[in-house]
Amino acid sequence: MKIIVAIKQVPVRDSQLRIDASGRWIQEEDLSFEINEPDAYALEEALQLKEKHGGEVVALCLGPARATQTIREALAKGADRAIHIEEENTGALDTFGVASLLSSAIQGEKPDLILTGLQSDDLGYGQTGVVMAEILGLPHSTIIMQVEKENESIRVKRELENGWFQHIDIPLPAVLAIQSGISKLRYATLMGIKKAKLKEMKKVTVGELGAPPPATVLIERAYAPQKSKRTQILEGDAKAVAAKLVEKLKFEVRVI
Repeated sequence: MKIIVAIKQVPVRDSQLRIDASGRWIQEEDLSFEINEPDAYALEEALQLKEKHGGEVVALCLGPARATQTIREALAKGADRAIHIEEENTGALDTFGVASLLSSAIQGEKPDLILTGLQSDDLGYGQTGVVMAEILGLPHSTIIMQVEKENESIRVKRELENGWFQHIDIPLPAVLAIQSGISKLRYATLMGIKKAKLKEMKKVTVGELGAPPPATVLIERAYAPQKSKRTQILEGDAKAVAAKLVEKLKFEVRVI
């Protein structure tokens, strides 16, 4: 199987974020970056499928020059080679723009399977895999918890609401958005880190892809949410207070 895994570099999850001078995004100069966690699970699933059925795993990344570090991590964990679409201003791209560039970069690869994480930790749109499938004209499924290869098709397990799951048979090639927690993530070994330095990392630019001009999005303002404390006294007998409390938890706090 040839499996392409789309990965993204994002700020470390516990980073202290500050708004930049423009007021439209965060300061990135003093941040540390890592692979997007859902994408790490997609990579792990690809590596496990390769170990069972053979083939090749190709890491695909759209990002600035610093994303090379994250790509090398994917290679160190076991990806065979990588494609890096080098673009500094990725924040201006909407989902269609990102998916268009990723799809253009793999023209000619003819993969059996394309895996993405369910969503990114920074923007959280959760749409890239689905839009890629539409652009490439491939069947797709999301929130994947298990993948099993069956001849020329795959059988996937999808996570639904309230503890329910769905099993679907999908013909290959296909696009899957992998749910976090699908398996235990592996660490890069010392030998893997050494081998990664020798593995192919193809660098391409947006211009070299010959892709149509990607759609753009403009963020007008970025800001930290306002924190406030508010106390409400619920009056009445126990039954009435319980009913009011449940209503507030359901419709205001939205935790039940």
